[in-house]
Amino acid sequence: MALSNGPSRAGDSQMMSLLDNMIGVSDCVLLEPLTEDAFVENLQKRFKANEIYTYIGKVVVSVNPYKPLPLFSQNNISEYRGMNLYELPPHIYAITDDAYRAMRDKNRDQCVIISGESGAGKTEASKIVMQYVAAVCGKGRDVDTVKEQLLQSNPVLEAFGNAKTNRNDNSSRFGKYMDIEFDFKGDPMGGVITNYLLEKSRVVTQAPGERNFHIFYQLLAGAPDVLMNELDLTRNPNDYHYLNQSGTQQIDNINDKEQLAVTQKAMQVLGFTDEEILSVYKLLGSILKLGNVEFNSFNTMNGTDGVKIQRENELLDVCDQLECSQQDMIHALTKRTIGQKGEKVTTTLTPSQASYARDALCKAIYDRLFTWAIKTINSSIREESKDNAKNKVRDGSGRKVMGVLDIYGFEIFEGNGFEQFIINYCNEKLQQIFIELTLKEEQEEYIVEGIEWTNIEFFNNIAICDLIEKSNVGILSMLDEECLRPGDVSDSTFLNKMNTTKSIIKHPHYESRSKCKSDKTIDHESFRLKHYAGNVNYCVNGFIDKNNDLLFRDLSQLMYKCDHLLLKTLFPEGNPKHNSQKRPPTTAFQFKSSIAQLMKNLVCKDPNYIRCIKPNDDKAPNDFNEALVRHQVRYLGLMENVRVRRAGYAFRQSYELCLSRYKMLCPKTWPNWNGPAREGMVQLFKHLGYKKEEYAFGRTKIFIRNPRTLFDLEKRRHHRMHYLATLIQKIYKGHRDCKKYQKMRASVTQIAAHYKGYKAKSKYLKMRMSCILITSLWRGYLARKEYKRLRYEAKCIWAVGIIKKFFIGWRVRREYRKLFSANAAPKIVAFMRRYVISKYLLKLKTQLPSMSPTDKNWPPCSPIHKSAHLKLKDVFRRWRATVYRSQVDEQKREILGTKVTASDLFKEKKSSYPASISVQFRGDYVRLRNNTKYSKIAVQTEDQKIHFADVVDKVNRNNGKTTHTLLVLSSKSFLIMDQKTLAIKYRIPLNEITRITCSPYSDGVFVVHVTKGGEFTKKGDFVFISLKVIEILTRFSRALQMETSKQNVVQIADRFNLDFNGSSIQATICTKNIHEINPAPQCKRKGKRLDIMA
Repeated sequence: MALSNGPSRAGDSQMMSLLDNMIGVSDCVLLEPLTEDAFVENLQKRFKANEIYTYIGKVVVSVNPYKPLPLFSQNNISEYRGMNLYELPPHIYAITDDAYRAMRDKNRDQCVIISGESGAGKTEASKIVMQYVAAVCGKGRDVDTVKEQLLQSNPVLEAFGNAKTNRNDNSSRFGKYMDIEFDFKGDPMGGVITNYLLEKSRVVTQAPGERNFHIFYQLLAGAPDVLMNELDLTRNPNDYHYLNQSGTQQIDNINDKEQLAVTQKAMQVLGFTDEEILSVYKLLGSILKLGNVEFNSFNTMNGTDGVKIQRENELLDVCDQLECSQQDMIHALTKRTIGQKGEKVTTTLTPSQASYARDALCKAIYDRLFTWAIKTINSSIREESKDNAKNKVRDGSGRKVMGVLDIYGFEIFEGNGFEQFIINYCNEKLQQIFIELTLKEEQEEYIVEGIEWTNIEFFNNIAICDLIEKSNVGILSMLDEECLRPGDVSDSTFLNKMNTTKSIIKHPHYESRSKCKSDKTIDHESFRLKHYAGNVNYCVNGFIDKNNDLLFRDLSQLMYKCDHLLLKTLFPEGNPKHNSQKRPPTTAFQFKSSIAQLMKNLVCKDPNYIRCIKPNDDKAPNDFNEALVRHQVRYLGLMENVRVRRAGYAFRQSYELCLSRYKMLCPKTWPNWNGPAREGMVQLFKHLGYKKEEYAFGRTKIFIRNPRTLFDLEKRRHHRMHYLATLIQKIYKGHRDCKKYQKMRASVTQIAAHYKGYKAKSKYLKMRMSCILITSLWRGYLARKEYKRLRYEAKCIWAVGIIKKFFIGWRVRREYRKLFSANAAPKIVAFMRRYVISKYLLKLKTQLPSMSPTDKNWPPCSPIHKSAHLKLKDVFRRWRATVYRSQVDEQKREILGTKVTASDLFKEKKSSYPASISVQFRGDYVRLRNNTKYSKIAVQTEDQKIHFADVVDKVNRNNGKTTHTLLVLSSKSFLIMDQKTLAIKYRIPLNEITRITCSPYSDGVFVVHVTKGGEFTKKGDFVFISLKVIEILTRFSRALQMETSKQNVVQIADRFNLDFNGSSIQATICTKNIHEINPAPQCKRKGKRLDIMA
């Protein structure tokens, strides 16, 4: 068990938490005994406890829980970030973090290889890896854009490459390898996605209970009606042959309509234009329509067999979507052109051949569309990262790469065909590279540590790989050779050729009925290969057709001729200018080349493995099918992984960490060891008495051969920890009680001190209060005594004064009585009156109110001066008004006069009047006085002085409709003018106006009654609507009074008569709410009535 890279951030309490409180064995390298039963039982025990991850060294075994678990939150990401591999329980985050830090800090390219059968959780595991990498790398606008594009590639790939199978609702039907590029800081800069072997046969046929690719159902369920009409599609999947074969159209807990929105948003984020997205939808719709095209045979006029197309309307829709000729489409589907030495021969296809050509065309369109989508994603991610690369990667700091391989696992079904053969070949190559890289890593570590390397016995699958891929004599070479040779070629001839080839028939890993004639488990149309994961029987039916995967040249040329946006890109071989007679490469050749390139790519990176296991076939939580899991453990080669890891020494760890964990087991190393950690471990193992062959000392690590030794160390540590815990508890309790006693003693002393102080303070306060009381009583007595003395003295002085005053008065009266005359009394009265009046006037002078005319205050007075008081009040108000008027200019006087007139006309008569009090009357609202054009007109009509000008609504006399017009009131007339050209429509002199009528409500309706006979008055009265009705009628009233001396021209009524073109009309104004203002009253003319709803 190797340690992770770098020092630990955790404290001693977190050290080696992989071994603390673990359920079962967290790392199967430590499993004892090492048997398949013990391995499966350990997985089951951990699965039941929701521990779905288990290590095999640096390999993570993941068991799909089929239920949400609290293992993937942001807190979990923060917990695993920067931690060593074995410091926390097994998790995909741990191995991803280990790979990410090795790439960032040690400049070593990494790859994460995810494998397992359908439904085991490979796709989810790759998402978790991407989620963790996106969370722990840097931030920034450019970085976030790249991360968003990398994450958004998943919905697009799942929509076009995933489908529902009987084992998995979201099964990846292709292999995917993504290289994520990082800069020197560990920030993502872009990525490249490579796909392997899309299961394009699913486009045309599906097994019962399965579905076609998700994107077809998403399109039918989520496309808007406008798009559905443009594509001429219906929403029922049963209407399409390619979707109704399996009998399954819906998936529980998956909303195809919502998923289409997610897919389309992801495509937009990844740089797909709206035209490209629409073109993709057109190709998908064309595939569905083509699947409904059927072929029947018929006899032509000359007696030859022909092919007739049924449901030509479907074919016509396809031609419209692909933008090609219907005749060209019919010709390409029913005929085949073969070139022979410059000559071309056209043959008619049979119905089965035509159906094959139709299906081949649909598979080719979808396969190439999928490849084009991946290229578009790659181009978008690369383009986004070009500018970043110029700024971030300089001075020799090249890019680093982390690859994520989500590949199909080993497949063993009841019936295995060409697809399973190719998939299992891929897994053989992955197993080969896994064994090579694991042994290489182990050997390098032994050499670095100075430990003797011993050869390891393991299943070497190089032989089976050579059997399949070796040039000229391998099975793939035989298959290509058989596909290319002329003559009668079939699956049976291919099988016979293998059975007659010496290098194959005598190979120990190859069996067939010809080789093992008594083995009836192999039928006559099958052969068996002995893979590392078990024996697999392959039926050769379909090997030739699937390997050829031919698309007739007529169909390629037809697709190139289409005006569709993408088809020329998808079918470049259809270009007549580049017409080549060279046969296209076979499927096996292409896959072999891509696998070779993949192996070359993986070898140059440090591998990290995630092995996914499906616990049951029912996708049920908490259900562990032991037989099914055992089967997967075998074909994933997990036991082989454990044996390779356990070969030699099963456990290894640095001296520092190991000594820190187990130092309490030796008196010399406990509690602290001051020497080198290696010497400490020597003393520790010497004290424990282990045999020397059970361990070895490397340069930086200690190696333990048998897991039993490690578990014995853990057991001794567990017992020792109990003793240390008791010792710590004893010391802690003594320390705690000592502290408690010291606190109690300090408390007693403090309480006694406080009590004594309180007692002395209370005694002092009592004595102080007594002294104060005695002092106050004595001082009171002295004060009362002094008060009595002073009071007596004061009475004596007062009495002397009174006596003196009366004496002086008596003496004066006696001496001056003879000098008083008889009229002294009237003079005294007159003097007193003048004095009172003077005092009143002086007081009034100081209490006069303010100079504001609105101030109604007046000081009070005694009843003596009431009459004069009222006269003075009247005189003061008149004088104050005169002074105020002398300070007001002509314009303000006009405004005040207008307001006074409005008050006289409308106060308590019209509902809208209170709202107009605070509104300033401006008169000229359109600045007509400054208009030069109007000035020229006014000179001619003598209408220079403008009282009012504004745009109002004029009511049509015939139908009651309103039109905007400019109303101008001058000192001589009122005019109705065009508001744009200022052309005069009506000019009525003021002396021709008889009266003006308005309603008592809050509306803006008013009527100008005129005398008939004039040029502009022959049509009768005028009806206007304006929210400034108060100001308009006020100015009309003042203008008429000044010009014609008419009084009371404004009348207020809700019913009145009108004169329209000589007819008497009864007008009625009604309203729902007299206080609510309606800016647009409705006027309706009905015969002799005009109804106005205000």
